[in-house]
Amino acid sequence: MDKHRRSPPAMRAAVAFVCLWFCIGGIAHFVFTETEMRVVPPYIPWPRGAVLVSGVLELLGAVGLLWLPTRRLAAWGLFALTLAVTPAHIYMLQQPELFPSVPYWALLLRLPVQAALLALIAWIASRSVPPAYF
Repeated sequence: MDKHRRSPPAMRAAVAFVCLWFCIGGIAHFVFTETEMRVVPPYIPWPRGAVLVSGVLELLGAVGLLWLPTRRLAAWGLFALTLAVTPAHIYMLQQPELFPSVPYWALLLRLPVQAALLALIAWIASRSVPPAYF
């Protein structure tokens, strides 16, 4: 098998979308740190650290998607990270008065969007096989 073959167009589009999603999100963790810290549930210690570490992981995962040998691992890492931030989405939904600038419908929409994102990431991970070098 040619190790330089291109991915199918659907896979390229999926990887591009997920990469862009997490690049923007990861950068936001550093540009809007204080805002991002507000969505961290109070029972999670060190909100600044949680925001910064998750931002680094988002950026690493996004970059890892771009290289075929690391794509599968990066996708599963982003899948786990996306699950790990679910408490923030639930917290915002439970405490909408703390986020008056976010319409309630947007808070409701976050969970199905997250489920769709998880499905897309899982599809990328399950279809990404590193090239054989031996």
